[in-house]
Amino acid sequence: MLRGRTIECRRLDQLLAEARSGHSGTLVISGEPGIGKSALLDYLAGQASGCRLMRAGGVESEMELAFAGLHQLCFPMLHQVKALPTPLRDALGVAFGLRAGDSPDRFLVGMGVLMLFSEVAQEQPLVCLVDDVQWLDQASVQALAFVGRRLLADPVLLVFAAREIDEGGLVGLPEMVLAGIDDNDARSLLASVIGGRLDAQVRDRVVAETHGNPLALLEWPRGLTPAQLAGGFHLPDAWPMASRIEESFLARVKLLPPQTQRLLLTAAAEPVGDVPLLWRAAERLEIGAQAAAPAESAGLLDLGTRVRFRHPLVRSAVYRDAALSDRRAVHCALAEATDPQLDPDRWAWHRARAALGPDEAVASELEQSAERAEARGGCAAAAAFLTRATELTPDPARRTARALAAAQTKLNASAPDAAYELATTAELGPLDEWQHARLERLRGQIAFAQSRGGEAPPLLLHAAKLLEPLDPVLARETYLEAFTAAVYAGRISSDAVSEVAESAQALPASPTSPRPVDLLVAGMATRFIDGYAAAVPPLNRALSAFRREDSGQENGIRWLWTTCRVTPEPVACDLWDDETWYELATRTVKCARDAGTLGVLPAAFAYRACFHVLAGEFAEASALIDEANAIAEATGSPHARFASLVLAAWRGHPAPALELINASSHDATMRGEGRLLGWVGYATAVLYNGLGDYATALPAAQRAAEYDDLGILGLTLVELIEAGVRSGGREAAAAALQRLEERTRASGTEWALGTQACSRALLSDGEAADAFYREAIERLGRSRIAVQLARARLLYGEWLRRNNRRVDARQHLREAYEVFRRMGADAFAERARGELLATGETVRKPTAEPRDALTAQEAHIARLAREGHTNTEIGTQLFISPRTVEWHLHNVFGKLGITSRKELR
Repeated sequence: MLRGRTIECRRLDQLLAEARSGHSGTLVISGEPGIGKSALLDYLAGQASGCRLMRAGGVESEMELAFAGLHQLCFPMLHQVKALPTPLRDALGVAFGLRAGDSPDRFLVGMGVLMLFSEVAQEQPLVCLVDDVQWLDQASVQALAFVGRRLLADPVLLVFAAREIDEGGLVGLPEMVLAGIDDNDARSLLASVIGGRLDAQVRDRVVAETHGNPLALLEWPRGLTPAQLAGGFHLPDAWPMASRIEESFLARVKLLPPQTQRLLLTAAAEPVGDVPLLWRAAERLEIGAQAAAPAESAGLLDLGTRVRFRHPLVRSAVYRDAALSDRRAVHCALAEATDPQLDPDRWAWHRARAALGPDEAVASELEQSAERAEARGGCAAAAAFLTRATELTPDPARRTARALAAAQTKLNASAPDAAYELATTAELGPLDEWQHARLERLRGQIAFAQSRGGEAPPLLLHAAKLLEPLDPVLARETYLEAFTAAVYAGRISSDAVSEVAESAQALPASPTSPRPVDLLVAGMATRFIDGYAAAVPPLNRALSAFRREDSGQENGIRWLWTTCRVTPEPVACDLWDDETWYELATRTVKCARDAGTLGVLPAAFAYRACFHVLAGEFAEASALIDEANAIAEATGSPHARFASLVLAAWRGHPAPALELINASSHDATMRGEGRLLGWVGYATAVLYNGLGDYATALPAAQRAAEYDDLGILGLTLVELIEAGVRSGGREAAAAALQRLEERTRASGTEWALGTQACSRALLSDGEAADAFYREAIERLGRSRIAVQLARARLLYGEWLRRNNRRVDARQHLREAYEVFRRMGADAFAERARGELLATGETVRKPTAEPRDALTAQEAHIARLAREGHTNTEIGTQLFISPRTVEWHLHNVFGKLGITSRKELR
């Protein structure tokens, strides 16, 4: 029994019992060093009888090796990988170095591990314990956190131990924070390791200064004489807990023979825990076999099937306290003992640690290791190898080239701060024109990654100009990145877009057949120089080129996504082209899923979700937003808030919508992301128009319409017109209609012309208004934008009632009410219900249907099952295990009162 941990042990027992009964569990045990995280993992391991137990632990010196921790955890289960679908089996094989192949995406690796856990747990409950997450490689933590968020109905228990919850991307997982044990338990624990008398004042000081940290209480007295303990001598003042415990361990280490201390240092520098490898290195250091006994007797080291330290702080204390020359010596011995054919990356890493100074041979080996790491999907590992290669490169020109490569890889690994430092290193060396241009582009990319504000556009614009004579293809891609940054900055840096557009418009024509990206750059330049109407034809040509391009090719996927990266929602929305928006949204999500591109998926889902909202498919939108947010949390990517804003506004529930609006407004202001402020204004106007509070909707729409946000302004003008007409701002509404018609006439789509007719009707009277409303309903009925069709029926019904045509009004109001109610647009539905009541019609309160009880996830799974997808196919698409799909379907059947998939239709 662990002293002072009764409550914590009970929670672990409960999780273990749930796993045995078929329910998944995930927990992060967090707390300062020595607080008892590892002890609780040991307790759980001791209780896991009848379960399959897997353990892994982070090692500080192994943090740069991608998927090393995941391999350590999954190695005993790898024989069951063959049961997984081919893409997932291949991804794990490449990640673990078992087969050659292109770099696997983190999504596919995470899905592979999830499916592997589910497969193994079918035989017996699976318990996976992961210690010292703060020293685990980033790729492994991301994959395991991805799995932890998706475990539900599999008999799997996944428990992490980490110093902080935010280490390695564990935010959002269930957490158990360990505090110190209480004073009574602390005194008992201290007494258990002290053989003689302990002065009461000394005891109370020890208890107070350790703050109930169990390891500190256990380790502090070791090495001190009874006299020192009894009289209070040799007790240092308070210092950070990790240092205090490490000092205690070091005091015990320094009592050991020199050969034993050297063996401990060698073991601390060897992260694999390979006993034969340790002894091969020890032989080269002339360390005899007898050197292990004192360390084992002191309880600091265990040489069984693997090398294990009493506590990770023993390892870190021994390694950090050693002289640099001693570290180099043991790394040199470990490199000589490592087979460069079987484990080239660790061999290169030890050689790099052993290097006395710049060494081109070692730097070149590290560069090759970086290539292998990147091929396995280990951006962070590749960046670490390239960073060390840069440090060891003697030639200034090569050092500059490697620093640039390392900086780009750091940026790709979502480490913009480290990328900035390496970019500064590159700047100190000799740069040719090409490298200088690349460096400027990298600075712009880093600025955009760090903040969506106005710093990035001029940097990227300058880089694009530098690249024009050197690489016209890359120059146009950089112009597109500059447009992206300028559009994000929006109203907060209002001149940025026009500056980029002026330079892009001056580009010479492409000497070859223009690519879709070339057409898009030209169309964007026209959009912001010559105006909306002039830009419609070239932008339509660009989108048509993307639609024609083979989306299965890597370049096609990349630039198909660029159409949505240029704006958080599609360029097609700006053109009122709902068909193109739908097609590109569908293809982008499919390409992103097929390729497993985690960096693209969150925004791709948000892009598709926004379309689903306007199409009246709120459940589909909600499910996609949930998926996007989960992946963003797992990867540390920014959330695409705009889709959540649009959905919340159309749902019409004031409290949650306003909470999201206020949070988004604050974030946008802090980051300098003007575009998000445009979405905030649009969402606010939609919310209050739905609630019938037009006086509040009008100023929000007016603020949003002050800047021409791509794809947002047109939607916002619609809200401004209705709010103005209904709140006495007819003049503002008329001016907004004029601006809207400039766009809708140029677009010419049914969505555009239907919206135009509906807005003109609001500002018209008599037969003209009647004709415009009928035209709006007819045109919008031929589009996919269901919310605006229902809105047109609502507005027409309201107009008919006010003109005493109650019978005619009821038909349109009833249709609007039913459509809004089915969608979940509750504010607009209530507005329609109120109008129906005013016509004299009796409207019953909506009664709940069985399908209304389904969660968004259950509804999504039910639709996929209805379409004939298997549990495995559904699980792969929704990032959950097949067993979890089965569990959800069981709930769906119960709520719908059916017994089989055939009845879902």
